[in-house]
Amino acid sequence: MALGVSLLPATPAFAHNSLTGSNPADGARIAAAPARIELRFLAKPDPRTTKITVVGPDNVPAAGGAPAFTGSRVNVPFSPGAAGLYIVGYQIASSDGHPVKGEVRFTLTTGTPAESPSPSATAPASTAPASPSVAPVSTGPSSAAPAPAAAGQDSGGAGWLWAAGGLALLAALAAGLFLRRRAARS
Repeated sequence: MALGVSLLPATPAFAHNSLTGSNPADGARIAAAPARIELRFLAKPDPRTTKITVVGPDNVPAAGGAPAFTGSRVNVPFSPGAAGLYIVGYQIASSDGHPVKGEVRFTLTTGTPAESPSPSATAPASTAPASPSVAPVSTGPSSAAPAPAAAGQDSGGAGWLWAAGGLALLAALAAGLFLRRRAARS
Protein backbone atom coordinates (compact mmCIF):
# COMPACT_ATOMS: atom_id res chain seq x y z
CA MET A 1 0.00 0.00 0.00
CA ALA A 2 2.89 2.33 0.81
CA LEU A 3 4.30 1.69 -2.65
CA GLY A 4 1.01 2.73 -4.25
CA VAL A 5 0.77 5.90 -2.19
CA SER A 6 4.39 6.81 -2.91
CA LEU A 7 3.64 6.83 -6.64
CA LEU A 8 0.87 9.42 -6.38
CA PRO A 9 3.02 12.49 -5.58
CA ALA A 10 5.14 11.77 -8.66
CA THR A 11 2.23 12.01 -11.12
CA PRO A 12 2.21 15.82 -11.55
CA ALA A 13 5.68 15.57 -13.09
CA PHE A 14 4.05 13.78 -16.02
CA ALA A 15 1.48 16.55 -16.52
CA HIS A 16 1.75 18.56 -19.71
CA ASN A 17 2.36 22.26 -19.67
CA SER A 18 -0.55 24.40 -20.81
CA LEU A 19 -1.59 28.00 -21.32
CA THR A 20 -3.21 29.49 -18.21
CA GLY A 21 -3.92 32.99 -19.53
CA SER A 22 -2.91 35.77 -21.87
CA ASN A 23 -3.01 39.51 -22.29
CA PRO A 24 -4.90 40.34 -24.46
CA ALA A 25 -7.26 37.54 -23.49
CA ASP A 26 -8.36 34.94 -26.03
CA GLY A 27 -11.36 36.31 -27.95
CA ALA A 28 -10.84 39.91 -26.73
CA ARG A 29 -11.78 42.93 -28.83
CA ILE A 30 -9.43 45.81 -28.09
CA ALA A 31 -9.21 49.36 -29.45
CA ALA A 32 -5.69 50.24 -28.29
CA ALA A 33 -2.85 47.96 -29.34
CA PRO A 34 -0.69 46.76 -26.44
CA ALA A 35 3.10 47.21 -26.59
CA ARG A 36 3.55 43.48 -25.94
CA ILE A 37 1.55 40.28 -25.81
CA GLU A 38 1.87 38.17 -22.68
CA LEU A 39 1.32 34.40 -22.51
CA ARG A 40 1.14 32.69 -19.09
CA PHE A 41 1.83 28.96 -18.77
CA LEU A 42 1.38 26.33 -16.07
CA ALA A 43 5.14 25.65 -15.94
CA LYS A 44 8.23 27.56 -17.02
CA PRO A 45 8.69 27.15 -20.80
CA ASP A 46 12.16 26.41 -22.20
CA PRO A 47 13.31 29.31 -24.44
CA ARG A 48 15.27 26.85 -26.63
CA THR A 49 12.19 24.83 -27.60
CA THR A 50 9.42 27.44 -27.38
CA LYS A 51 8.10 28.90 -30.62
CA ILE A 52 5.79 31.92 -30.67
CA THR A 53 4.24 33.45 -33.80
CA VAL A 54 2.09 36.55 -34.15
CA VAL A 55 0.23 37.31 -37.38
CA GLY A 56 -2.37 39.88 -38.25
CA PRO A 57 -4.85 40.31 -41.08
CA ASP A 58 -3.67 38.81 -44.40
CA ASN A 59 -0.97 36.75 -42.56
CA VAL A 60 1.17 39.85 -41.96
CA PRO A 61 3.76 39.11 -39.23
CA ALA A 62 3.13 41.28 -36.16
CA ALA A 63 5.83 40.23 -33.68
CA GLY A 64 8.03 43.23 -32.97
CA GLY A 65 11.03 41.21 -31.77
CA ALA A 66 12.17 38.13 -29.89
CA PRO A 67 10.10 36.89 -26.94
CA ALA A 68 11.27 37.56 -23.38
CA PHE A 69 10.96 34.75 -20.81
CA THR A 70 10.29 35.47 -17.12
CA GLY A 71 9.36 32.42 -15.06
CA SER A 72 6.19 30.94 -16.55
CA ARG A 73 5.46 34.08 -18.60
CA VAL A 74 6.48 34.90 -22.15
CA ASN A 75 6.24 38.48 -23.46
CA VAL A 76 6.38 39.16 -27.20
CA PRO A 77 6.80 42.75 -28.50
CA PHE A 78 3.74 43.59 -30.61
CA SER A 79 3.99 45.50 -33.89
CA PRO A 80 0.35 46.00 -34.96
CA GLY A 81 -0.75 46.75 -38.47
CA ALA A 82 -4.27 46.92 -39.85
CA ALA A 83 -7.35 46.51 -37.72
CA GLY A 84 -8.60 42.94 -37.68
CA LEU A 85 -7.95 39.48 -36.29
CA TYR A 86 -4.54 38.72 -34.74
CA ILE A 87 -3.44 35.17 -33.95
CA VAL A 88 -0.72 34.34 -31.45
CA GLY A 89 0.43 30.76 -32.05
CA TYR A 90 2.57 28.92 -29.55
CA GLN A 91 4.36 25.60 -29.30
CA ILE A 92 6.01 24.60 -26.03
CA ALA A 93 7.57 21.37 -24.85
CA SER A 94 6.36 19.77 -21.62
CA SER A 95 8.79 18.31 -19.12
CA ASP A 96 8.42 14.90 -20.80
CA GLY A 97 9.19 16.43 -24.22
CA HIS A 98 5.60 16.24 -25.53
CA PRO A 99 4.85 19.32 -27.68
CA VAL A 100 1.81 21.36 -26.70
CA LYS A 101 0.40 23.67 -29.38
CA GLY A 102 -2.29 26.29 -29.24
CA GLU A 103 -3.27 29.80 -30.17
CA VAL A 104 -4.78 32.96 -28.75
CA ARG A 105 -6.98 35.09 -31.01
CA PHE A 106 -7.91 38.70 -30.44
CA THR A 107 -9.32 41.48 -32.60
CA LEU A 108 -7.76 44.93 -32.87
CA THR A 109 -10.60 47.31 -33.72
CA THR A 110 -8.32 50.20 -34.72
CA GLY A 111 -5.09 50.15 -36.67
CA THR A 112 -3.25 51.45 -39.67
CA PRO A 113 -5.37 51.85 -42.81
CA ALA A 114 -5.52 48.69 -44.89
CA GLU A 115 -3.60 48.81 -48.16
CA SER A 116 -5.72 49.32 -51.25
CA PRO A 117 -6.04 46.27 -53.50
CA SER A 118 -3.55 45.91 -56.35
CA PRO A 119 -4.68 47.10 -59.80
CA SER A 120 -4.83 43.47 -60.98
CA ALA A 121 -7.51 42.58 -58.42
CA THR A 122 -10.96 42.32 -60.00
CA ALA A 123 -13.06 41.64 -56.91
CA PRO A 124 -13.94 44.49 -54.53
CA ALA A 125 -12.09 44.55 -51.22
CA SER A 126 -13.88 42.85 -48.36
CA THR A 127 -14.34 44.68 -45.05
CA ALA A 128 -14.39 41.44 -43.07
CA PRO A 129 -11.00 40.27 -41.81
CA ALA A 130 -9.61 37.20 -43.50
CA SER A 131 -9.10 34.10 -41.38
CA PRO A 132 -5.30 33.91 -41.46
CA SER A 133 -3.31 30.80 -40.78
CA VAL A 134 -0.34 30.93 -38.44
CA ALA A 135 2.79 32.00 -40.31
CA PRO A 136 6.33 31.77 -38.93
CA VAL A 137 8.04 34.70 -37.26
CA SER A 138 11.68 34.20 -36.43
CA THR A 139 11.56 33.93 -32.64
CA GLY A 140 13.57 30.79 -32.05
CA PRO A 141 16.13 28.47 -33.54
CA SER A 142 13.57 26.89 -35.85
CA SER A 143 11.22 28.80 -38.13
CA ALA A 144 8.59 26.04 -38.17
CA ALA A 145 5.17 27.47 -37.34
CA PRO A 146 2.90 25.73 -34.88
CA ALA A 147 -0.21 24.15 -36.30
CA PRO A 148 -3.40 25.96 -35.34
CA ALA A 149 -5.10 24.44 -32.33
CA ALA A 150 -7.47 25.50 -29.63
CA ALA A 151 -5.93 27.52 -26.81
CA GLY A 152 -4.62 25.24 -24.09
CA GLN A 153 -5.30 22.12 -26.12
CA ASP A 154 -3.50 19.13 -24.73
CA SER A 155 -4.01 15.67 -26.11
CA GLY A 156 -2.79 13.51 -23.24
CA GLY A 157 -2.23 15.36 -19.94
CA ALA A 158 -5.21 13.88 -18.11
CA GLY A 159 -4.44 10.40 -19.46
CA TRP A 160 -1.17 10.28 -17.51
CA LEU A 161 -2.96 11.16 -14.28
CA TRP A 162 -5.59 8.45 -14.80
CA ALA A 163 -2.97 5.86 -15.71
CA ALA A 164 -0.80 6.70 -12.69
CA GLY A 165 -3.84 6.61 -10.40
CA GLY A 166 -4.89 3.24 -11.80
CA LEU A 167 -1.39 1.83 -11.32
CA ALA A 168 -1.30 3.11 -7.75
CA LEU A 169 -4.67 1.48 -7.04
CA LEU A 170 -3.52 -1.84 -8.52
CA ALA A 171 -0.29 -1.69 -6.49
CA ALA A 172 -2.26 -1.01 -3.31
CA LEU A 173 -4.61 -3.94 -4.01
CA ALA A 174 -1.70 -6.28 -4.75
CA ALA A 175 0.08 -5.23 -1.55
CA GLY A 176 -3.14 -5.76 0.45
CA LEU A 177 -3.65 -9.25 -0.99
CA PHE A 178 -0.02 -10.14 -0.31
CA LEU A 179 -0.25 -9.01 3.33
CA ARG A 180 -3.59 -10.80 3.81
CA ARG A 181 -2.22 -14.09 2.47
CA ARG A 182 0.91 -13.73 4.56
CA ALA A 183 -1.17 -13.11 7.70
CA ALA A 184 -3.37 -16.14 6.90
CA ARG A 185 -0.30 -18.39 6.69
CA SER A 186 1.00 -17.28 10.08
